Amino acid sequence: MAMEVKMMRKETKIVVAVDESEESMYALSWCLSNFSSKSDHNTNTTLILLYVKPPPPAYSSLDAAGYLFSTDAIGAMEKYANELVHSVMERAEAVYRHSEVKMNVEKKVGSGDAKDVICHSVEKLGADTLVMGSHGYGFFKRTLLGSVSDHCAKNVKCPVVIVKHPKQNRI
Repeated sequence: MAMEVKMMRKETKIVVAVDESEESMYALSWCLSNFSSKSDHNTNTTLILLYVKPPPPAYSSLDAAGYLFSTDAIGAMEKYANELVHSVMERAEAVYRHSEVKMNVEKKVGSGDAKDVICHSVEKLGADTLVMGSHGYGFFKRTLLGSVSDHCAKNVKCPVVIVKHPKQNRI
C-alpha cells in the first residue's frame, strides 16, 4: 500500500528566480537546504532555475551611419546578455552541485520585465512554489524601482517564499 501511495504522488515543481545577485544565489541555497530530501534521489521534485533577461533594446535609425552603429551596439548588448545568462546559470548549477541534494533540474530563460515574466512563467510551468531572494532595497529605492518579489507575492497563485540574505538583517 505504501508503494502505491508513493507512486501516486504528483511531481512538485519549485521555481527559483535567479539573477546575478548574491541574494538570489543565497535563496537557491536556502531552497535546496529546506525543500528537499538529502537521503536519496528525489525524482518527484523538479527544481526550475528561472533567469529573466531585460527586454531587447528598441532603437531607431536616423541615417545609415547611425543604423550601422546601432546594429553593432545591439549585437554587443545581446552578446553580453547571453554571456550573463550563461554566467548566472553556471553559478546556480555550482550551488546545486555543492549541495547534497539530488533532484531533477531544469533551466528556463525569459526576456522582458522580470515581475511579469516570473509571474507568467510560474503559471505556465504549473509551479507549486516560487522562491526568490530579497534585494533588501530601502523605501525610496523600492518606491522608484518597485519590488519584484512584492509584485510576484501578490500576483502568483502558488505560495511564494522570499528569502532574505543574512547580511540584510544587520542594523
